[in-house]
Amino acid sequence: MTSKIDMGKAADGNAVEVDLEELLATRLLVQGNSGSGKSHLLRRLLEGSAGLVQQVIIDPEGDFVSLHEAFGHVAIDASAYSIPEIMRMAARVREHRASVVLSLEGLELEAQMRCAAGFVAALFDAPREHWYPALVVVDEAQIFAPAVAGEVSDEARRASLGAMTNLMCRGRKRGLAGVIATQRLAKLAKNVAAEASNFLMGRTFLDIDMLRAADLLGMERRQAEVIRDLERGEFLSLGPAISRRAIRVKIGAVRTAARSASPKLIPLPDQAPEALGELLLAPPTEAELAPLAIPAPPPPPAADEMIARLHKPVPSPDMPPEPMPDEGERAAATAEALAEVAADPASGMRPAAELYQDFLIRCRMKGVAAATLDLTAFRRRLAMARAGVDDAGEWNEALALATLLPDEMLGPFLAIARAARHGAECPSDAALAEVYGTSSLGRVRRMLGYMEEQGVLVVRIDLAGKRTVSLPRLGWTTSAADPDPAQPSRLARIARRR
Repeated sequence: MTSKIDMGKAADGNAVEVDLEELLATRLLVQGNSGSGKSHLLRRLLEGSAGLVQQVIIDPEGDFVSLHEAFGHVAIDASAYSIPEIMRMAARVREHRASVVLSLEGLELEAQMRCAAGFVAALFDAPREHWYPALVVVDEAQIFAPAVAGEVSDEARRASLGAMTNLMCRGRKRGLAGVIATQRLAKLAKNVAAEASNFLMGRTFLDIDMLRAADLLGMERRQAEVIRDLERGEFLSLGPAISRRAIRVKIGAVRTAARSASPKLIPLPDQAPEALGELLLAPPTEAELAPLAIPAPPPPPAADEMIARLHKPVPSPDMPPEPMPDEGERAAATAEALAEVAADPASGMRPAAELYQDFLIRCRMKGVAAATLDLTAFRRRLAMARAGVDDAGEWNEALALATLLPDEMLGPFLAIARAARHGAECPSDAALAEVYGTSSLGRVRRMLGYMEEQGVLVVRIDLAGKRTVSLPRLGWTTSAADPDPAQPSRLARIARRR
């Protein structure tokens, strides 16, 4: 079967089509500066091939999540899951031929690279019986296959670059057709770009990128200037799946839209400078001083629930029923297993998914075969156990306030709340880092800043450098303490200089 996808119009008015079957065998590279229309082009390609082939989209900006409503793609928010969970989902994606959008919007650069590396590696390592044809679209590919080392760790860069190289170099035999888009060819690793046989080159202005694009299109260097003159949404196309000669194509319209859009000019406020000055310098109102009443965001679906959306397994009729102890025995065994996990001194630095597997094993050893807590509930109960907080009514308000925060911040928040409730010293950065499961004190300080932005707590640093944290909605406040006891306080440093 040969399927043609209409991408738009050539200069002579004829339709420019992409042969989907040929594209699966020869891969595609899209290049163009920011605002040239790369995402629009990818969206046109995805909409035209939806229903004809499985689609897997690595989306660093969350622009393609809108395909979920129009075409039924499963949207996965990568920030809500661990790397092992992401890899499990990727294996199910190949097994059940589900079209998905992996949104990396909520992650920092290094986390995006690690997540994409794990996801693509799991797609690549699928067993032979799951090698179904699939388009793997990677937007902003220079992030995941950089030409030179950047600010991320060498480990993350090597893993991400290796996964993208496997996708473009060896993915064809496994049914994976790479479609990569980049802002600058000079920033994209050459061994990744060189494996594409089809090209769509959009507007670019830097000489080095124009020359590389012209070289890939088989144009002479003196002809490279034409790339600078392309309009937004226009691309020079070449390749066995498109055309044997380079032709200019204007990409057609799309049905769906990205959540982000180009900025538009709007009129400035028609007010005198004096009036604007009075507005800016006016004292704070009562509403501004009050904590913001931010509604709690809906919790992300658990990994098991997300995997269930990809496939709903049918239980075997020959499988014997699991033993079902009474409710009291199950609750006691669950609490005991949870306490054992929380008491492990090394558990603070282990991933939640790994701890959850440890918890399930402990439950089975105690005679509870079926899981009594899913991963989300386990994270919550583990954070409460570490902070010394139970389900008693006196903590209901604090637990309700914690719903404004991501799940991974529950443990540090409860540690602060416990100290504030009893007027104890504010936990140090090192203590919060241990509960947070990180060795970075800077990440702890950013976490406190985020909590303050959400109106959950207020941080105050006195002249001596000691920190006090208040929870205005609960009326609780910690006593002042040095956030980094390993360093001398500000007053001590002044006294030492004298």
